[in-house]
Amino acid sequence: METGHSGYKLRCELTGHEDDVRGICVCGNEGIATSSRDKTVRFWNSDGRKYVESKILLGHTSFVGPLAWISPDEEFPEGGIVSGGMDTLVIVWDLRTGEKVQTLKGHQQQVTGITLDNGDIVSSSVDCTLRRWRNGQVLEFWGAHNAAIQSVIKLPSGVLVTGSSDASLKLWRGKTCLKTLLGHTDTVRSLSVMSDLGVLSASHDGSIRLWALSGETLMEMVGHTSIVYSVDSHASGLIVSGSEDCSAKIWKDGICVQSIEHPGCVWDAKFLENGDIVTACSDGVVRVWTAEQERIADPQELESFASRLSQYKLKRKRVGGLKLEELPGMDALQIPGTSNGQTKVIREGDNGVAYSWNLKDYKWDKIGEVVDGPDDGGRKPVLDGVEYDYVFDVDIGDGEPIRKLPYNLAEDPYTAADKWLLKEDLPLVYRQQVVDFILQNSGKKNFVPDPSFRDPYTGSSAYVPGGPSNVSAESRKPIFKHIPKKGVLVFDVAQFDGILKKIVEFNNALLADSEKKNYALPELEVSRLSAIVKILKDTSHYHSTKFADADVVLLLNLLRSWPRESLFPVIDMLRMIVLHPDGAILLLKFIDSDGILLELIQKVTMAPVIAANLLTSIRLIANLFKNSGYYNWLQKHRSEILDAFSSCYSSANKAVQLSFSTLILNFSVLLIDEKDLDGQGQVLSAALEIAEEENLEADSKFRALVAIGSLMVEGGDDIKRTALDFDVESIAQKAKISKDAKIAEVGADIELLTKER
Repeated sequence: METGHSGYKLRCELTGHEDDVRGICVCGNEGIATSSRDKTVRFWNSDGRKYVESKILLGHTSFVGPLAWISPDEEFPEGGIVSGGMDTLVIVWDLRTGEKVQTLKGHQQQVTGITLDNGDIVSSSVDCTLRRWRNGQVLEFWGAHNAAIQSVIKLPSGVLVTGSSDASLKLWRGKTCLKTLLGHTDTVRSLSVMSDLGVLSASHDGSIRLWALSGETLMEMVGHTSIVYSVDSHASGLIVSGSEDCSAKIWKDGICVQSIEHPGCVWDAKFLENGDIVTACSDGVVRVWTAEQERIADPQELESFASRLSQYKLKRKRVGGLKLEELPGMDALQIPGTSNGQTKVIREGDNGVAYSWNLKDYKWDKIGEVVDGPDDGGRKPVLDGVEYDYVFDVDIGDGEPIRKLPYNLAEDPYTAADKWLLKEDLPLVYRQQVVDFILQNSGKKNFVPDPSFRDPYTGSSAYVPGGPSNVSAESRKPIFKHIPKKGVLVFDVAQFDGILKKIVEFNNALLADSEKKNYALPELEVSRLSAIVKILKDTSHYHSTKFADADVVLLLNLLRSWPRESLFPVIDMLRMIVLHPDGAILLLKFIDSDGILLELIQKVTMAPVIAANLLTSIRLIANLFKNSGYYNWLQKHRSEILDAFSSCYSSANKAVQLSFSTLILNFSVLLIDEKDLDGQGQVLSAALEIAEEENLEADSKFRALVAIGSLMVEGGDDIKRTALDFDVESIAQKAKISKDAKIAEVGADIELLTKER
């Protein structure tokens, strides 16, 4: 319950980030550091009432999350920042120069938390591990939870505390777990020390808890209406929390004393030493709030913020299943109705009001305010002047407008579907899809149709032609357009004559170079390459043609001996040999006995990178998925492969982008089939990184999204939870509004999955 206290008001806004602001770090009296989905860390210096941007730290390749402050010392005269990102990296920055001084590599998935411990850096990750770093090297690491770790903090006693997607907190002395704290019913997302009392935790279950170190829950704070992403405390005893419900709430003695509305999700909230509050919002703005009159923003700034907040709320508000901003104004009442009882919903200020046409008096009679959704106090939505338990938006595609589907829980969903299809003049073949949609979105469980019902359209008691009258669990599953992916994708098109021509060209160059001619092929071996190409071109006889061991050995020797700049046509030929049944078997025999392919991956990813080598190598590995004989090798070396190619999604070469996305998609298919949960987690992390990338070729993004959706549908439960924890809903929403139809469709698939929390 809120007391009506409204002490905090806007002090200033910090603009500069180009996407969601995800993290805040209060850097003593030096300033504020913030992290963002725009891949940057920014440092802001205090300038009177306001803050000014003084440094932009560039180095992460995906969105940045947790931050930690290194106080000024001999090594960092002006202090330092430690940041963790979706790119699995922990980076140490020198604020004096704005340059990174250490890049710590070791985590397999997103870094979620960072704390400092007597000069050591301790980091947590979605990969379920804690890592302790000293002088740029990992000192120790251990699996701390059985699900993603979301946060790590250090207590004054030196004990570490972790929060996890397994809904628990754990206390650690070194690598020894001292205690496990249980009570939350969903992911523990954020932790904070509450001086002299214990530990605060914020959870996806919508609550904040204060724990004694003995494990007892001292206080539970409930008031947010969605996921709570962050929590922090002040020496005064105040607590602040940030949530997906677009608010930062201030708590005192367990009671919410103020709720500060924001024009977007509040990812993080922190107290400054003076009691002011800093918030990080999904609109890309950092805001500072104060209770001190002399620091409050100018009236014009306050009015500007209030206007933007009102506009944001207006865009989000729905009445009777309709967007408030799309409703007609009062002037629409000047147009007479067409029949007695006709209803019309009009926008009046921030509300929607329903009117009914009175034919006798020839005027519109006011019915009352139309309400909808959780923000409207739990009242039922109204459509055409009638209250319903639900009014769904239905997008039937093909450029058609959104239709409104009303439904009451007491109503038979088949009857509701039939009435709606007839009203909307839509084909009855959509009936089962509409029913599945109703069941899925109304939360109606274990629905069993009345067996005595006779379908008026088929004359049968069966609701589904050829099917049983009872709706099975399988039929209630949502219908997806692009997920889960079955089968793998390969790169099976090649310009064989061009490949051979390029190899001969490079060979002639070696012959002409007195220092390198020893690496050149003799004429007999060039002829052997021509014979290989002849076999590969004759795809109609793949079932009967054979290669000699010497054919594969020749190509593998070239991989080891030829200059890096000459390798890509050789790799390309191997890419096609893998798709030949006999060639795949022969190559498998050699890669099992030595590390030639791993050597190749290391060679092609060394700086300076040659794009053609990178492209052909990724395609070669992607084609290995065509033959089940390579599955063990691919699983065994999954981490090495993905780590080596991890930056390829941001390549300027679109073909490289597409090849890497295909590799990720193939890995998702394999690891789902093999029930490899660790592997699924790493692939999900990589796919999320790709999907976050703005400047990405459409097919590349589509394949990454399909991988994400497939892993969420058929991967382990922890995989779906991890995707939800890391804002896959936002990724889906962005995809849904894409101009590319396929991306929009798979975005809709993933969004439907997020509603199955």
